Amino acid sequence: MKPTLLATALMTLTLAAHAGDAVELKTLEQKIGYGAGLQMGQTLVKSGMEMDEAAVIQGLKDALAGREPRLSGRDMREAFVLGQERADQKKAALGQANLDAGRLFMAEHGKEKGVITTASGLQYKVIKAGTGKMPAPTDTVVTHYTGTLLDGTEFDSSRARGEPASFAVNQVISGWTEVLQLMKEGARYEVVIPPDLAYGTAGAGSKIGPNETLRFDVELIEVR
Repeated sequence: MKPTLLATALMTLTLAAHAGDAVELKTLEQKIGYGAGLQMGQTLVKSGMEMDEAAVIQGLKDALAGREPRLSGRDMREAFVLGQERADQKKAALGQANLDAGRLFMAEHGKEKGVITTASGLQYKVIKAGTGKMPAPTDTVVTHYTGTLLDGTEFDSSRARGEPASFAVNQVISGWTEVLQLMKEGARYEVVIPPDLAYGTAGAGSKIGPNETLRFDVELIEVR
């Protein structure tokens, strides 16, 4: 079974544990070790490269023990170059697939009753019209929202956290900045944001891939 990067990171972070026991994080040395392992795991995840769990652990053990590397510097450099090339190719293919799926979805979604497509390509539908103030770009707003991918995967939700989110209108993705200025306090919109108005080719976090089209259920509670 192909190991995932998350599993690799978790295995690396639990090297000091015994047969499933949790690592203690009480002493200074334990805290330093955990921080170092966490940073390394995060770097592995960000690289996008596939790698073998056992080999990652062996490399860390050899380094901590001061042993001679089992591969030459040249072999390791070549492996990293090839691994990154593969990761980049995989990301590009996924980005194109997401872009195609998003365009197809928005073409059909734009035909639905009540859906408005703006000049930028953003789409929204008024679920509830508000009656209060409309925010300006520099205003701070209080909102409730749920964000999902086209397949329904939820990647973020203030409702799930149990408290509204506050932020400046001009400090979020451009799709949000645009639609918030169309809303009045008390309004609730369904919004579809194409990737160029969201996170583009980079994606965001572990759930939003490259060129993802995003859907939001947004409620504007207050303008401050």
